[in-house]
Amino acid sequence: MQAGNSHYRSAADLPAVIPVFPLSAALLLPGGRLPLNIFEPRYLQMVDHVLTGGRLIGMIQPRLDGAQKPNGEPMLCEVGCLGRLTSLAETGDGRYLVALQGVCRFRLIEEAQVKTPFRQCRVAPFITDLDEEGDGSQIDRPALLKAFRAYLEANDMEADWNNIRRAENATLVNALSMMSPYGPSEKQALLEAPDLKSRAETLIAITEILLARRSNEPGPGLQ
Repeated sequence: MQAGNSHYRSAADLPAVIPVFPLSAALLLPGGRLPLNIFEPRYLQMVDHVLTGGRLIGMIQPRLDGAQKPNGEPMLCEVGCLGRLTSLAETGDGRYLVALQGVCRFRLIEEAQVKTPFRQCRVAPFITDLDEEGDGSQIDRPALLKAFRAYLEANDMEADWNNIRRAENATLVNALSMMSPYGPSEKQALLEAPDLKSRAETLIAITEILLARRSNEPGPGLQ
């Protein structure tokens, strides 16, 4: 069982309708930890709402093509990730600093008609994420670390290599995917990778493509 999933063992443990937080280029994966700075009034209300219930929030990106609903709200990607609110701190200026622990991915079925200021959606959870042990034995760890180190060096960035070397493969793949400074389409590809091995291969491929692009187009660091 992955970290953060001990509360949830089947679809029956998860709500069918969840509050969602649309946020571009934000990636939450099962077992991962995502810190968030909440300041918009409707999302402050969303946090208050989930604190009285199951503490679950669906992180999801706006549609990559920029499509909007008639009311001007962005349409949403088909796949997101459920997170359990595990910590909260209030600031002196009315913000919440929270952290979500990734539980499982979900597929969006439809947006619910609700009176809350924040959006809620009917979703179908990826139940395999609850059962997955995170076996990273088939991960090409040397290739993953080589690609990530090359990216960091090309952009004058640093990482905590002591912690990276100690991390198990499953933890490493998800942590690098979440911390990678890539754009919305790359983050969505990492989220939708069917399994850990595919996610690692996707991360390596994205990194190598962007490095090749940078070498062909001299200029500032990768975006």
